[in-house]
Amino acid sequence: MPAEIWYLALLLIAGGAAAVVPVVRRWDRRAPSDVTEERRRPVTRTTAPTRPGRPTKTAPARKAAPVVEEAAVEAAEPVIIEEPIVDEVEPLVIEEPAAEELLETPEPTVGRMSRLRARLSKSQNIFGRGLLALLSRDRLDEETWEEIEDTLITADVGVDATRQIVDRLRERARVEGTANVSGLRDLLAEELLAALDPAADRTLRATPVDGRPAVLLVVGVNGSGKTTTCGKIARVLVADGHSVVLGAADTFRAAAADQLATWAVRVGAEVVRGPEAGDPAAVAFDAVRRGTESGVDTVLIDTAGRLQNKVGLMDELGKVKRVVEKHGPVDETLLVLDATTGQNGLEQARVFTEVVNVTGVVLTKLDGTAKGGIVIAVQRRLGIPVKLVGLGEGPDDLAPFEPKVFVDALLSE
Repeated sequence: MPAEIWYLALLLIAGGAAAVVPVVRRWDRRAPSDVTEERRRPVTRTTAPTRPGRPTKTAPARKAAPVVEEAAVEAAEPVIIEEPIVDEVEPLVIEEPAAEELLETPEPTVGRMSRLRARLSKSQNIFGRGLLALLSRDRLDEETWEEIEDTLITADVGVDATRQIVDRLRERARVEGTANVSGLRDLLAEELLAALDPAADRTLRATPVDGRPAVLLVVGVNGSGKTTTCGKIARVLVADGHSVVLGAADTFRAAAADQLATWAVRVGAEVVRGPEAGDPAAVAFDAVRRGTESGVDTVLIDTAGRLQNKVGLMDELGKVKRVVEKHGPVDETLLVLDATTGQNGLEQARVFTEVVNVTGVVLTKLDGTAKGGIVIAVQRRLGIPVKLVGLGEGPDDLAPFEPKVFVDALLSE
């Protein structure tokens, strides 16, 4: 057969194949297939457990994907997303014992410092023994008097107060001719007692005035034990027969309100608290209002600890006092000082007295490494009486300050 005929035949076959291919492709897309059937099957995802009134969400059909990828999807576990249903969540219940089981009876405050005298004298025995050893020397020369001055200064009495005490002691010993240890000890005790101003008014003004409760504001620096001291003051007031409402105005420290509430429940007192990081002035205002409505004797307000060199925080303390005074005057502002800080505490106290009218000082940790002379320094430098002293970690170890008991313990052997 001629080559031209073979060539023409091949052209006819190629043209027919080109015409058939599009037809086959269109037919294939319309024809049913097991693979495409599986591929087009809708996939359901559960977004929450089936509950009445909450329909199951169904995802739309996915586009065709390669067979290998689809097999992986079919093998995987369905994705379940649990959405919380707020109205069906059980509230958290914290069970506490009945108030009668938690209620405690604080120790009487009368004579409390005398009962704790042994603890106080033990912590101050180096001071007392050092002075008595110097006064027992056969001859009180200039060098001995200088050593007595050094001992008093080391005990945080302060330079000015020390010089005045030693000068008076030297003069009296010379004029009265006192040379024995017992006589000199009595003279020193009298001078220390005079430096503490025993006639100063150390009572807490916690009695209602004109039908409104007395308001006590407790202030202090960070770490001075202020909130714990506030709880102990509440026990002192309850022991003396006062009814108390506590205001948790330390809203910056998360545990402060809970800590104060723990102290309050033990003596049957009520606590007014606000949201964390809320306005402390608002909490103080609400506490006084609550105290007035409930007819209690005393409202005790715990404020946030603050550094005396932070102007903004000190201004805020002034704001708390001004807001509280919309109900009436603040009857008592107690400054809590850590006795172990010594002379550094005096600078803290000075700044606080410029912002609020401090009427009394509470010295904590006086039974530890504190030096007893700080009591004299506070009163001499600030002119503010020490009203309460902390002599231990127990709940009733906060005692009304008694100058004579303190001096006797200071000079005990």
